[in-house]
Amino acid sequence: MENIEKIDDQVSLYYLEKAPVSKAIMHMVIPMMLSFIVTIIYNITDAFFIGKLDNTAMMASVTLALAFSCILMALGHLFGVGAGTYVSRLLGEGNSESAKIVCSVNFWSSILAGVIFMALCLPLLSPLLQLLGAKGDTLLYTRNYILVFVLGAPFVIANLSLEETVRAEGASTASMIGLISGVVINIILDPIFIFLLHLDIMGAALASVIGNIVSVVWFIYYLQRKSTVQSVSIKDFKPSKEIYKNIFKVGISAFLLDGFMVITTLLFNHYSMLYGNSVVAGLGISQRVIQIIDFVGMGFSMGAVPLIAYSYAAKNQERLRLIIKTSLLYMMGITLGLSVILFGLRSQVIGIFSIDPEVIAIGQTILFAQLCSTIFAGLSALFTGIFQAFGTGVQSTIMSSLRGVIFIPILFFGNLLFAVNGVIWANTISEGITCLIGLILFLGIWKKINPAYS
Repeated sequence: MENIEKIDDQVSLYYLEKAPVSKAIMHMVIPMMLSFIVTIIYNITDAFFIGKLDNTAMMASVTLALAFSCILMALGHLFGVGAGTYVSRLLGEGNSESAKIVCSVNFWSSILAGVIFMALCLPLLSPLLQLLGAKGDTLLYTRNYILVFVLGAPFVIANLSLEETVRAEGASTASMIGLISGVVINIILDPIFIFLLHLDIMGAALASVIGNIVSVVWFIYYLQRKSTVQSVSIKDFKPSKEIYKNIFKVGISAFLLDGFMVITTLLFNHYSMLYGNSVVAGLGISQRVIQIIDFVGMGFSMGAVPLIAYSYAAKNQERLRLIIKTSLLYMMGITLGLSVILFGLRSQVIGIFSIDPEVIAIGQTILFAQLCSTIFAGLSALFTGIFQAFGTGVQSTIMSSLRGVIFIPILFFGNLLFAVNGVIWANTISEGITCLIGLILFLGIWKKINPAYS
């Protein structure tokens, strides 16, 4: 029986341990990219269905609630990213029993965090709405939308955290199935709840929460029935100071990254509005277009983490170096290739979204600036992923905070000194500085773990 379990473990960990590096990377990265694409399709269709209600206040309320949704995402990644990288390192050490305990602690802690979050938010709903800027016609719609997410918080947080731990054992396809199944259910339920049951915006939120529940059910099924190295059984829920320390020292970096993303987006939008609707429209179009390349950087930075963490813990230096080198080359090659294509077609691409000559003109400048930042953003994300995989909380936290901390003064002084051009190029400059610091931090760690290369 023990031999059978060992064989099952070897099969489930094939991509982490033995698969050719290029094959292993593509196995982990491609499902991540497909998941991102499906999520974007969902975001578009969700906005489409709500837009069909022809109610501007409802559309505005969804935008106002975005920051609240990001808080749930940050909490999910706080547990999931920290536990996922820890699980990969434990598996690299051959310690599957401890991996089961960490997975269970991650799941039940996520549920508990969601319950606490719900208990705190329910009595504070009115102040939260004011903080988000909801007033007048949007107040009731925003309240209805957020209320559903507050009640569904345990499932939303658990979904995000379990997705990370499933991928941590190399099961990227299972992770993708869980994520996509929830999104598909969401898309199916949206028109039913919004139009057929006349639940309007509350129906859209309810469809999202049910989609999260479906994903959680799938992840629980996989971890209990298919995985041989992880578990969500209550019997394996054995929390300890050591486990939470390892989860939070890396998870906090993911939490801060999500938090600063909200802040920088709001600031970018605020300063863009100072220069008129053409700049705002051009920025919105460029951000949508640039998501195509962002998928590449995010796919490699998130997909390669379990591979890096496993090889690092297993002390397989040759495979570790090859994984990092190959991930860097693939990501840079694809990112630069796509950037060159989009740069060559920039006027045509902007023209797809707008026929306004002013929007097309400023949109090309913004798109060029955004394209220049993509390689820096991709490298920064990969460096952050490497630090998380190594379990180096200080470096990963620095990288997660740095982009936001640097961006704010650069945006302020850029606007003060160079007006609209300073705003447009602020993100590119901050990404470049962050990338440079990330490289310095990476080289410092690399020398420590590879004395022969110092």
